[in-house]
Amino acid sequence: MLTTRRLHLVPMTLQLAEAERAGATTLTAALRADVPPDWPPDFYDDEDLDRMRRLLEDPANEGWALYYLIQRTPRPAVVGVAGFSGRPSHDRAVEIGYSVMPPYRRQGLATEAVAALLDRAFQDANVDTVIAETFPHLPASIGVLMRNGFRLASETGRGGTLRYALTRAAYEAGASGRSS
Repeated sequence: MLTTRRLHLVPMTLQLAEAERAGATTLTAALRADVPPDWPPDFYDDEDLDRMRRLLEDPANEGWALYYLIQRTPRPAVVGVAGFSGRPSHDRAVEIGYSVMPPYRRQGLATEAVAALLDRAFQDANVDTVIAETFPHLPASIGVLMRNGFRLASETGRGGTLRYALTRAAYEAGASGRSS
């Protein structure tokens, strides 16, 4: 688990993926945190959950999948997901993604979660670059990346997305100015 000032990032496991597949009530019990009735957040669907389940069948991917974002309040709530699409690739890169439920947006929670995931990624000597893709019509998502030091790498990502990247050198140069 990763912890920030306002969040616990709980790594998805096969057991948690199965609990999520069973529904919000089962996931609430498994995470000991309220899951909104309109779960899941945007850009996270059954196909993504299935992809994460397949990824987690290989124990080497532990910690390199999604994390549930749980707000640290007296009554913990699952506010979204964030994480990786797998362990570092042969080119020493990992891809990151995130989505927050509408009532919890624009509070800095995604920025905080991404910062924690960057810390986790760059602690691994096999990671030189973290990449992320977002749509050009999502300025809040772009802001999350920019506040965490990412820079536009390509305007020709998958499905019309913009591709952003953060290198280890840029991360280390800016790490003292970042807060989570």
